[in-house]
Amino acid sequence: MIKRILLSVSLFMSLVAHAQNGTPSIYSFYGIGEVTFRGSVENRSMGGVAVFTDSIHINLQNPASYGGLKFTSFSVAATNNKTRFQTNTINDEAGRTSIDYLAFAIPVTKKFGAGIGLMPFTSVGYKIQTSASETNPANRRYSGSGGLNRVFFSLAYNFSENLSFGTDFQYNFGEIETSTLATIPGVQLGTRELSLSALSGFTVNTGLMYQRKVGKKNRLYTSLTYSPSTSLKLDNSRFIATVLITANAETVDSETEVNVADSRLKMPQRFTFGAGFGEERHWLIGTEIALTSNNGFANRFSDIQNVDYENGAKISLGGYYIPKYNAFSGYFNRVTYRVGARFERTGLVVNNKDIEDRAVTFGFGLPLRGTFSNINLGCEIGKRGTTAAGLVQERYTNISISLSLNDRWFVKRKYD
Repeated sequence: MIKRILLSVSLFMSLVAHAQNGTPSIYSFYGIGEVTFRGSVENRSMGGVAVFTDSIHINLQNPASYGGLKFTSFSVAATNNKTRFQTNTINDEAGRTSIDYLAFAIPVTKKFGAGIGLMPFTSVGYKIQTSASETNPANRRYSGSGGLNRVFFSLAYNFSENLSFGTDFQYNFGEIETSTLATIPGVQLGTRELSLSALSGFTVNTGLMYQRKVGKKNRLYTSLTYSPSTSLKLDNSRFIATVLITANAETVDSETEVNVADSRLKMPQRFTFGAGFGEERHWLIGTEIALTSNNGFANRFSDIQNVDYENGAKISLGGYYIPKYNAFSGYFNRVTYRVGARFERTGLVVNNKDIEDRAVTFGFGLPLRGTFSNINLGCEIGKRGTTAAGLVQERYTNISISLSLNDRWFVKRKYD
């Protein structure tokens, strides 16, 4: 298992180092990109509901959940995205495959749990082209790449069998590169503006989880998380160049650096509350509400027009069903079936239109025979944005897969 973990860590770090683009979304043009992290594949398959502790799976949304782990757990996940773009006049398609997260967690004692991991948190990956017109004589090509990555260390403490508290300590880092190329038909030289921002800074997330037995079999679950507003440091630079356009290449003819002040970016305050009801290891239905105050992913530079930010909100509903988790026969009796839905006001306002995101989700947890490990499959089918006010509507399908390796470590042998 250790060899598998080291191999996965090496692969993940190499992908992050090469600044993978985890989104093709047009709306990643704004701020520091689209927030691509929405929890583990297990929770995403339930619309994002993460209100309960699980003894073998890592809950990446509430750090208090680490107190409920009974096994050492290692998890890695990836997503394939297909998006169809639609305006009032044109349609287009794009796709991406990206690594979602890598996480490792361990029950230190009966009261303490700990976890560590790495994930891309936001992603920039747009490509937009506009054609010359009577009012605008230039063709323009906009592109962006990069994003914000997050390393986290989590600690959780069980006050009692029913109540646990946890904290994520997070270090954020990454680089975003955006480019605008303007050309005039028939003219061989164009103008390119290249902007770079290196981001870094610390954030924190705290969580509480409480559960109690209701009747002989059922349980009531509640969950709270809070992330205070903090700020990230941005080291900014900008370059203006004339570019020679040929049939096969674009060659920089001359380039000048423009002085751009470094800045700080406010990360928004976030509060979530969730509740669920069900029978442990058999079924659960839950809901969760997330509130973001004055969505703080403001633009890195102040010269982008027709965009504003407001408070964001997300409502999730979902659950799971396991026919019989300890069945000796009938593999599909041990499969976890998950389903959910979510609706989100992202907090991004473009051309006076709120950008909303809604999706239905489902997935399966496939146990690996003879172990506590499993493979989790998830699917999100959703819609973001609108075709009104000259904007773009995105219809997307995300297919996710995660491998969760779970086992007991540091068990003292009774016999040699």
